[in-house]
Amino acid sequence: MQINILLPHKEKFTKENAASVSITVKNNFQYSDFKTKIKIFGQFVEKPMLEKNFCGIKNPDSFFISKNKNLAVQMCKIIGKQKSSNQLIEVHNRPYLVNIINKKLDQKIITLFLHNDPLEMRGSKTIKDRENLLSLSSKIYCVSKYIKMRFLKGITHDREKVVVLYNGIIPFCNKMPKKEKTVIFVGRVVKEKGIHLYVEAIKNISKKFNDWKFKIIGSSTLGENKYKDSFSKSMVEKFNNIGENTYVLGYLPPNDLKEIMKKTSIIVIPSIWEEPFGLVAAEAMSCGIAIISSKVGGLPEVIKEKGILINQIDQNKIENALIGLLMDKKKLKEMQIASFKKFKFNAKFSSGNLDNFRKELLI
Repeated sequence: MQINILLPHKEKFTKENAASVSITVKNNFQYSDFKTKIKIFGQFVEKPMLEKNFCGIKNPDSFFISKNKNLAVQMCKIIGKQKSSNQLIEVHNRPYLVNIINKKLDQKIITLFLHNDPLEMRGSKTIKDRENLLSLSSKIYCVSKYIKMRFLKGITHDREKVVVLYNGIIPFCNKMPKKEKTVIFVGRVVKEKGIHLYVEAIKNISKKFNDWKFKIIGSSTLGENKYKDSFSKSMVEKFNNIGENTYVLGYLPPNDLKEIMKKTSIIVIPSIWEEPFGLVAAEAMSCGIAIISSKVGGLPEVIKEKGILINQIDQNKIENALIGLLMDKKKLKEMQIASFKKFKFNAKFSSGNLDNFRKELLI
């Protein structure tokens, strides 16, 4: 028996460049009962995480061959050479690859993990697409109720195959850390993350709260300290010009980010697109950070009543929420404690839930 995990090609399975899918796979592995049975397939990288369990596949020679399809085909070739007939294939976030894998392998169990809106992904956009996925998949995991709701839109059969499996993280802190007067934004410097709303809000309040530090952590491209487009460049320039208490730190390695988050008092998550889950929010909660967030996608499921959720978020609403916390030490402390104590997205639990599903399928 073997569990074969297929990552999207864009994922770089390294400690420095891991995106949300890679982080989730790595975290689930940490607590799994199946460590010796798991093989992770992804694009070839130097110094991958979980080196003994990772199989790096090099890009195809031809420019015209899909890199994701190449990963799936090469994985199937490797699996096909093995003697074990009890093969579980876990496909992450590339629905259209389910069809390819189904045709390439005879004896297999296929499951699909959805980390983004299925109605916007190739292979799951239409009802017919999703019905096909349900016919070929033994289980479809969604990172939030929001994603599950989107997948089941118009679906009448096999709905029980679709389940919610929240992403789990390894908590940053074992006890409530000491806080500093710091407010942060963490994420890619792109419009859909709402960073422009954060920048404008801080521009209006930073001078009034000059004993506080306001920071942006992230760049336009994950794993790189580069701002390649006019939007990200303008955001960085505007923020740096606000005053002496604003800082653009760029992309930070995971350990450096953890150390900053431990000391942070408030995080602003102003996304204007429907966040599928909200990994940054879960990480913030594990550090006891007070959260101000837009009420979109899966974010309300993560934050619930433990933070400030804003409908139709804009810079004025962010500004008002921030002022409310910065001027009320008691309220700020209460929110930080609630965030820390009610954190529940521990990888130990999500990994255990995933293993239980695996056992059901494999036995």
